[in-house]
Amino acid sequence: MTQFLTWSALSVAIDILLVAVLIYQVLVMIRGTRAAPMLAGVAVIAVAFSLARIGKLPTMSWLVSRLVPYVIFALIVVFQSEIRHVLANLGRRLTLGRGVAAEGDSYDDIVLAANLFSQHQTGALIVIEREIGLRTHVESGVPLDARLSYDLLATVFRPSAPLHDGAVIVQKDRIAAAACFLPLSMNPMLSTQLGTRHRAGIGITEETDAIAVIVSEETGAISLAIGGKIERDLTVEQLRERLSSELRRYMSPVTLPTVITQNEDESDAALNSPLRALPQRSSEAGAASSDTERQA
Repeated sequence: MTQFLTWSALSVAIDILLVAVLIYQVLVMIRGTRAAPMLAGVAVIAVAFSLARIGKLPTMSWLVSRLVPYVIFALIVVFQSEIRHVLANLGRRLTLGRGVAAEGDSYDDIVLAANLFSQHQTGALIVIEREIGLRTHVESGVPLDARLSYDLLATVFRPSAPLHDGAVIVQKDRIAAAACFLPLSMNPMLSTQLGTRHRAGIGITEETDAIAVIVSEETGAISLAIGGKIERDLTVEQLRERLSSELRRYMSPVTLPTVITQNEDESDAALNSPLRALPQRSSEAGAASSDTERQA
């Protein structure tokens, strides 16, 4: 009898603990998202229905009994994004042991390209696929299926290139597509200083386990979005460390290109930059030759 009571008390404690953890995880999940005010509204309606039952209001009780099945489906539709995010996190944790990136997959080119874009204040959005596939978003862009390389990233995000607007999606060591459309984050807690590119990078990480590398066109600042959260103003070394940590692999240090100073000649900077536009290069070369002739 004593053992039965002990086990009964233990089971009740475990039950209460599991429910508390579940409620806590739900609150953490919806905190700072658009689901928070919706859940508050649902709570108000639930309290009103409970009071109607306690007060023995027959009409309201009948209405509740008829609406409850439809309310459940409505909640699934309303909170589909949050539910998908929770299930994705759960699946990623369960497959953490086998779902690591291959050692041969190198993302040093992304770090080098981010450094280049930061120097030249070129806007860029690079999304790295992990366990959850991004096929739907890949199909929204221009398919490339090309090997991931620094030169290709610099070419795609050149301001004069037709594919620079949109996101590049990387699958393992290949660029699957460019100029892809991504869902924008609707998180009301995000800073108003974040533009469409940053909100798209955060939005894709809210729905999937992807990693988004974002370079601001206005400031050249490098940001990293993971799990619906953004880390801003990262240095190149910090970006390498974070990518190495998230991808669970070692990324050896790479010598970065020399930062172009303001004292250097602008024409030389344009000639050395992978982001140069060919017509501008020709015009600058012609201007330089005409200046030489006048000096002679």
